[in-house]
Amino acid sequence: MYWRCKNRLNSGIWYLNALHAYTYVQYQHPNLSFLMLLAQHPVIRPLVELDTKSLENMLPEIPLWIKNPDFDRIDWLNKFIETMWPYLDKAICKMAKEIAKPIIAESTAKYKIDSVEFETLTLGSLPPTFQGMKVYTTDEQELIMEPSVKWAGNPNITVLVKAYGLKATAQVIDLQVFALPRITLKPLVPSFPCFAKILVSLMEKPHVDFGLKLLGADLMAIPGLYGFVQETIKTQVANMYLWPKVLEVQIMDPAKAQKKPVGILYVNVVRAVKLTKKDLLGKSDPYVKLKLTEDKLPSKKTSVKRSNLNPEWNEEFKLVVKDPESQALELTIYDWEQVGKHDRIGMNVIPLKDLTPDETKYVTLNLLKSMDANDPANEKFRGQLTIDVTYKPFKEGDSDIETTDESGVIEKAPDGTPEGGGLLVVIVHEAQDVEGKHHTNPYARILFKGEERKTKHIKKNRDPRWEQEFGFVCEEPPINEKMQVEVISRPSSLGIHSKESLGYIVISLADVINNKRINEKYHLIDSKNGRIQLELQWRTS
Repeated sequence: MYWRCKNRLNSGIWYLNALHAYTYVQYQHPNLSFLMLLAQHPVIRPLVELDTKSLENMLPEIPLWIKNPDFDRIDWLNKFIETMWPYLDKAICKMAKEIAKPIIAESTAKYKIDSVEFETLTLGSLPPTFQGMKVYTTDEQELIMEPSVKWAGNPNITVLVKAYGLKATAQVIDLQVFALPRITLKPLVPSFPCFAKILVSLMEKPHVDFGLKLLGADLMAIPGLYGFVQETIKTQVANMYLWPKVLEVQIMDPAKAQKKPVGILYVNVVRAVKLTKKDLLGKSDPYVKLKLTEDKLPSKKTSVKRSNLNPEWNEEFKLVVKDPESQALELTIYDWEQVGKHDRIGMNVIPLKDLTPDETKYVTLNLLKSMDANDPANEKFRGQLTIDVTYKPFKEGDSDIETTDESGVIEKAPDGTPEGGGLLVVIVHEAQDVEGKHHTNPYARILFKGEERKTKHIKKNRDPRWEQEFGFVCEEPPINEKMQVEVISRPSSLGIHSKESLGYIVISLADVINNKRINEKYHLIDSKNGRIQLELQWRTS
């Protein structure tokens, strides 16, 4: 009954409005018929029937995620930018000064200007806002985003120019920038930050508006200058970065980021002699840490030899090599302490490029304070370390490689691997729906035959993505062995709660040994909905 009355009321109001309009038009134009009036009445159409361009023309201030279904709403990003803006302001301004310094130096010399200095440089208190974001998925190793950026800021940019004995101050105010950039992260790699390059393009000419004051006068008030300056800036920026032209920012060397293991380094830590005394009683408790440079895996350690300045170890280690031309074996001897920091006795390195493949090299190294050649502390004798080291590269050639559908190649025959042995590779991709009671800062821990490996930890994330690779050298196929992978949440530095287990899995390795490779998602034990995706490869001779 209510809706029927309401509809009748609305119909009556429309009729009265139409009658009133007709009476007014008839008074103004007595020859215009009522039928002609009705013919000129606009057709009312729902908004859902309008195309994107019509909506943009009718509702220019409506966010793109409302007008265009391809754009996603990203209010969380605006909140993040708003919170971080005071810090981003300082960081961006500092970077802008560094970028502008060589450009200003070149311009001052060219135009015989004495100096150009920033008196003030701040982007103000109003951060840019993102009206929406479009994300593209492709079959390539890349991520493509197109955010709609609007910034109506209150910056204070004042530049002091000195030339021919005169000073002039120019101030930029009331800056407005509307842009639709395309940001491409490529290639995606399994090393943090997980992409090697950032490519930026503009999908259309940006809108740029600002005020410019010189000696207190508003230059933009000069007739014709405002339009000329604005169109010049648009054209220049578009010529440089309008798609398909791009601004390329290199983050890391993609060749190094995507390197796969190419061999194994066998290290036998034999002995040390005449080590420096570190303890009050004239003794030391030495042990050796060894690792490869450019490798984010934890260092390997020898046992601790108590109260001994001439320790004998004869302990063997195996390290996975990715780039023998740039990597080096780093060896450091520490004095073990039960309480407090362990004191460093000395260190040295062996570049892998100095090793002849498949030949054992016996080396006695003088321990140094640091690897700085100009450090005078290196002249002091700290003892010597003796080791045996052998680099054994994997065999090359098509006959030794088995291609896979996703992971590229699996090395089939590492040279010098013990009969029946090989390399067990574990790639920790990601986890989903992991959640702790007190905090969720997850990392993954791998336990295999007494060895422990850990991924980086990611703060406040229920769906962490690690994409980290670990290798275990095995003397024989671990067909009867099991591997445990646990997801753990690490507390913040000021947290009152200890670390939490977010779930774990135990994997029997028989399938990996038989099939050479598996890539699966596992449901985590002791987790309500948590899952983890792991890829395991068995590279054999």
